Amino acid sequence: MLKKFELDCTVLENIPLNSSYFKLVLTYDKPLPEMLPGQFVEIKVENTPSVYLRRPISISDVDYSSNTLSLIVKNVGDGTAYMSKLLQNSRLNMLLPLGNGFTLLENGTALLVGGGVGIAPLLYLGRKLRSNGVKVNYLLGFKYESDMIDLSDFKAVGDIYLSTEDGSYGVKGFVTNHEAINAKYDRMYVCGPTPMMKNVAKCAIASGTDCEVSLENMMACGLGACLGCVTKTTEGHKCVCSDGPVFNIKQLNW
Repeated sequence: MLKKFELDCTVLENIPLNSSYFKLVLTYDKPLPEMLPGQFVEIKVENTPSVYLRRPISISDVDYSSNTLSLIVKNVGDGTAYMSKLLQNSRLNMLLPLGNGFTLLENGTALLVGGGVGIAPLLYLGRKLRSNGVKVNYLLGFKYESDMIDLSDFKAVGDIYLSTEDGSYGVKGFVTNHEAINAKYDRMYVCGPTPMMKNVAKCAIASGTDCEVSLENMMACGLGACLGCVTKTTEGHKCVCSDGPVFNIKQLNW
């Protein structure tokens, strides 16, 4: 297990991606510690009386050559609203890296399925898989075309298939309505709303494909101490923050 750190990182960029999403690019005055795809950070929200707990955010990308960490965040409440207003050179206190990441396939083909802000950890995952010789395919779903973000970084990693629930872009419906879900892969990786992940898991089971999912349970401490994010598994009750957030679907009672 990787060592955990509390770092006061500096905001290099705060980039609006659309009306709801933004990207934080952060750095630290020393080399960033090792982080794995699927792990997350816990961010301390300052000067916001309504927010008492840190906010868990998936690690979207890490670039050790530039010593930067990127987070793709959806503005959904007071905590993320605070983050969306951070200015360049602001300091952000974070615990990282937390949780257990995805199991990295070597060679072969992989389908990375994301819904909404669940696409965030799939960028770093795709980069790592590609460096392992894996053919990366993305299947990404959004409610509407207006929810989509610039996917240039994803396109540089692998092929992209898209769906929107209203049909305004790509295939109409959910990601499971896209024919890409039926192709043969060595492994599927999934992150997004629980109903979506359960449906993708059913497709993986039907095709006999190994599949890992990143759960999005509400997390408070991020360290497995408060027991607020417990989920039932085939091996008993587990803390999503410390035993996950990534689980193989064979471990889950789905």
